[in-house]
Amino acid sequence: MTGQEISFRVDASLQIGTGHVMRCLTLADALKAAGASCRFICREHPGHLLGLIRQRGHAAIALPEIVVDLSPAAREHPFQPAHADWLGADWPTDAGQTQMALQGLVSDWLIVDHYALDARWESAVKTKYRKLMVIDDLADREHICDLLLDQNLVEGMANRYRGKVPGHCVCLVGPQYALLRPEFRALRPASLARRKMPDLNRLLIFMGGSDPDNETGKVLDGVSLSRKLWEHIDVVVGENYSALQTLKETLAKFPSATLHIQTPDMAKLMAAADLAITAGGSVTWEKCILGLPSLVVILGENQRPIAMMMHQLGTQRTLGMASELTPACYAKYLEGMVIGELPSMIDCASNVCDGSGVEEVLKILCNGKRI
Repeated sequence: MTGQEISFRVDASLQIGTGHVMRCLTLADALKAAGASCRFICREHPGHLLGLIRQRGHAAIALPEIVVDLSPAAREHPFQPAHADWLGADWPTDAGQTQMALQGLVSDWLIVDHYALDARWESAVKTKYRKLMVIDDLADREHICDLLLDQNLVEGMANRYRGKVPGHCVCLVGPQYALLRPEFRALRPASLARRKMPDLNRLLIFMGGSDPDNETGKVLDGVSLSRKLWEHIDVVVGENYSALQTLKETLAKFPSATLHIQTPDMAKLMAAADLAITAGGSVTWEKCILGLPSLVVILGENQRPIAMMMHQLGTQRTLGMASELTPACYAKYLEGMVIGELPSMIDCASNVCDGSGVEEVLKILCNGKRI
């Protein structure tokens, strides 16, 4: 891919979270290693990750933050994406700004990972790319893409995008295509080997990169109420976590706890953990690679189908919506976990995916040629 120009249109925010940008960064890192030049176009929402993108060695173009309050009529328009208000602008404005950001450049691939963008936006910026890749999780709108990636596992995956993409579009669906950092795959053998003798001594807590409602604090309150004692607790939050001072005060009561902020060592922490309490989302596939049993909280409706499917498969125990859970609920679930449950969860999770998704996507982006 030497010399190819790859552009990403993706956002992070306190509302959106960080998962979309993080999975695009994983793909961008692999593309860069293959010789491509990558640039990101991101709106400056509160909680954006433009700084992190630049730290990883990629160009990042900021679109200005715009406060847009869509009218009820606009929200209920039959062609309006359900997550249109996540964009921070109406789609024609965003398309125009994206074209300006790419002025003088036609990308070999434009990669779009945004619930608020659909075929109308993709058509409006068509002169700025040769091929289009869309990363989606919802299958709730039409696209004109050449390649579509949906890394999730829900009912009807095989036909999920029928009638929503062109006939020539290559659809990569399922967690075998999940865009996960190479360190997860590298640690898979050691992680699975240590789980042949399951234990319940080390707990990992991660409620997403932004966690605007401070579910992390609620979980820790539940850990305090529980009679279960842990040899060590790792608590992970993102750089935009808003309740940091309160969290530090809470963790002072846990002499065995370690706080990690925007850690680059997530794979190591997961491989070392015996049990995790996490939100739904892309962390699901990271846990599966490493065979990590978990209790899962649904933070948004977009997480529900995956969380429930994974519960049915036995890879995790899905507790329900965060808004319905109290510290006492967390305490009850923690006390109810027994080592005898873990082998089945470990086996089920580790069989879902093995971490080769980035390689599979690169084969398509490179027209089937080895890098």
